[in-house]
Amino acid sequence: MSEARSLLGLVARRILLFATLAVAIQSVVVFVSYWFDEDELGRIMVEHETETIASAFLGREGDPDLDIIRDRYGIGGEAEAGSDASGRSPDARAGYRILVQSPAGVLYDDCGIDCAHPLLVPATDPPDFWFRIVEPGMPLSIVGGRRFREADGTPLVVEFAAIDDPRSLVLGVLTEEMVEHMAWPMGLLLFLVFGATTLSIRSALRPMDAVVAAADAIDPRRSLQRLPGERLPREILRLVGAVNRAFDRAEALIGSQKIFAASIAHEIRTPVSIVKLELSRIDHPRARKAEGDIDGLTHVLEQLTALARLDAVEAEAFTFEPLGTFVEGVVEDIAPLVFGSGRTIAFERAADPRVRISRTLATTLVRNLVENAIKHTPAGTQILVRVEAPATILVVDDGPGFGEGWTGVDTGIASVKSTGSLGLGLKIADRIAAILGGSLTIAPGRDRGARITVALPAP
Repeated sequence: MSEARSLLGLVARRILLFATLAVAIQSVVVFVSYWFDEDELGRIMVEHETETIASAFLGREGDPDLDIIRDRYGIGGEAEAGSDASGRSPDARAGYRILVQSPAGVLYDDCGIDCAHPLLVPATDPPDFWFRIVEPGMPLSIVGGRRFREADGTPLVVEFAAIDDPRSLVLGVLTEEMVEHMAWPMGLLLFLVFGATTLSIRSALRPMDAVVAAADAIDPRRSLQRLPGERLPREILRLVGAVNRAFDRAEALIGSQKIFAASIAHEIRTPVSIVKLELSRIDHPRARKAEGDIDGLTHVLEQLTALARLDAVEAEAFTFEPLGTFVEGVVEDIAPLVFGSGRTIAFERAADPRVRISRTLATTLVRNLVENAIKHTPAGTQILVRVEAPATILVVDDGPGFGEGWTGVDTGIASVKSTGSLGLGLKIADRIAAILGGSLTIAPGRDRGARITVALPAP
């Protein structure tokens, strides 16, 4: 059986999957829309680049940090392949031009002779922001400027031109723009949706705790409790309703089983007893053989009746009893049967814990184990019944055991035992041990014979 998956985890994975898909699609759509809108793309690039250039001058006392300009535009530094020291390609027009001015004069001028070309506007009364497209199409060729102010109010005019954008700065600008205006908002939205969904699922499934507790508390020996359906989502309520209807059918079946267990003794055992009585009046060896067969049939009927009645035991029949004292009493009652069969029986009480049992079931359990030892061992076999801590019943015999090749004893009723019986005694004992909350194990004895252990819940 495959491991059950968490509904919360399943929904979370679905949300992440579709959110990632939505972000990817939206990113492509936004990227394409920006890429083919040169005016908007040029405006964003001018805003971004002039702000980057201004950061090298604003708030800095003394010399500006020209490394910012050199690293980003390759101006005034080591030339790249295919460019000169001005960051320009062999095409004299391709590259970046920067002019920074203040009322005190020109602070940075990389325009050179290009400033005579109408790429940059004169510094006389410049607007707060301006830009225009030099040549339409890609790579982007734009020019623009922006006015900043120092902390003391002194204006700083930064002008920037990109001709053919040899460093493909537009891609970085576009990526930063998408991260700032799309990734962060969508990430926050995803976080809120994921959190709200998680809380909603947890809230919707919280009533399932009561359903699980009710299911775990079901005792088949009592009237079956129905699973609660209060505050459950409609989809889960349908499942709970189906389970409750199954309980109705199971309870009807248990009722039929109780009726069967109550009536089988009268309907079958009574006619069998009459037949046995009539046979006792016949003085013939074949009649004696038939009486033996009738006794075997009666024993099978008793076993079947006991098996049918097991699950019909009411919970009120369970009481706390001293296990050692109780088992000793059962052994005393069955001792005449054991000695009459040519075997011997002994009892040892190493402990006397108080355990919760049904006296009827526990008596049937011990009797069946002892009768099983009588049936499968020869005359002269010694049978030992012992009670040990914490709450264990041992039934040990020194009979012939299981022989070579033994791999375990089947406690089911699907196969006929080597003795020709149905093996119902062990099946009943195993079932009673389970009803009492314990377990039954069968193993070879230390030297020979068999060793049956019934472990009941410790007090």
